[in-house]
Amino acid sequence: MALLILPIIVVAAQEAIRAVPNELRYGSFAIGGTKWQTIRRIVLPAAMPGILTGNILALSRAIGETAPLIMIGALTFVAFTPEGPLDKFTVMPIQIFNWISRPQEEFQYVAAAGIIVLLGMLLLMNSLAIYFRNKFQKKY
Repeated sequence: MALLILPIIVVAAQEAIRAVPNELRYGSFAIGGTKWQTIRRIVLPAAMPGILTGNILALSRAIGETAPLIMIGALTFVAFTPEGPLDKFTVMPIQIFNWISRPQEEFQYVAAAGIIVLLGMLLLMNSLAIYFRNKFQKKY
């Protein structure tokens, strides 16, 4: 999944950094700022809303892209419940796919609950990203 979303994040970050007006950079250089100080204190904070927007889009795509996970990741399905945070686990879309493919009616309810959890995670992460993007946008 990282390979699927990496281009989105990189392109969004590049475009956000390019969108920072050169006048801000020149102003920083004019008052004696070094190149690193200009990048760290002027360019990155001004580009942060665009970078966060790219992360929102990439995160949404990563959660929504279940086909590659099912086609490739289904081979590495872990069939037991993890007991700790460092145990092996499977991703939620593959687990939902496994539950849906079982014939018992109870698994249909569990799969529906899993879909709601996945949707809730998506909404929560998008909400947090939008909140932080707006917070940085108001600042600059």
